Amino acid sequence: MLTAEQRRRYSRNIMLEGIGKEGQQRLLRARVLVVGCGALGSIAAMYLAGSGIGHLTIADFDTIDISNLQRQLSFSTSSLGEKKVEATGRRLREINPEIEITELDLLLTRRNAAPIIEKQDLILEGSDNPATKHLIATLCRELGKPCIIGGVNGWEGQVITGMPGGTDYLDIFPEPADAEGFTPCSLGGVLGPLPGIVASVQAAEAIKVLTGAGTPLASRMLLIDALNCEMRTLAI
Repeated sequence: MLTAEQRRRYSRNIMLEGIGKEGQQRLLRARVLVVGCGALGSIAAMYLAGSGIGHLTIADFDTIDISNLQRQLSFSTSSLGEKKVEATGRRLREINPEIEITELDLLLTRRNAAPIIEKQDLILEGSDNPATKHLIATLCRELGKPCIIGGVNGWEGQVITGMPGGTDYLDIFPEPADAEGFTPCSLGGVLGPLPGIVASVQAAEAIKVLTGAGTPLASRMLLIDALNCEMRTLAI
């Protein structure tokens, strides 16, 4: 049963068709892993914390640089040099002190990621590393876990929701991306608000999958062209 405090905190969720009290209880019982605490992961994690995900695990090994502040709005100038996972964890607890937060200051590998993923109900992948995305997608497919992957590049963003037994990220990228074909935002740039759009879609997808509301991006990819203000979905 929801407490009086929870009914107030999550009232805007509970009012929604497709969520209601039962859906909110599902969120409070959910365990979600957010991979990466940069532009995508930190923003998506804030929405998930606010929505009442009962146990959020966040994983990142990077530190905050001044160049991050153009788009990673969960951080501030006073946070420069701090571990992203620590700053993100602190912000999530400020948003919602009643949920459980686990901080993992590490680079995910096949060996250490599999037992972490196995305990989760859903994985939200927000790293800026194609090799990490491929690894997480592979492990989610092997372990039968829903996986929501987002990416940004310049003016463009993408979101894919992989569901167990369906088509997913690996059907588009069956092999790890060639490092020579990947341009990081440190070299190619990225529009500041774009990761916020992509991360918001990822968080919305996570809430839908966990509550059973609406139609997720299963077997589809959302493409966002911020320069021309266009969005479209492609079947995969």
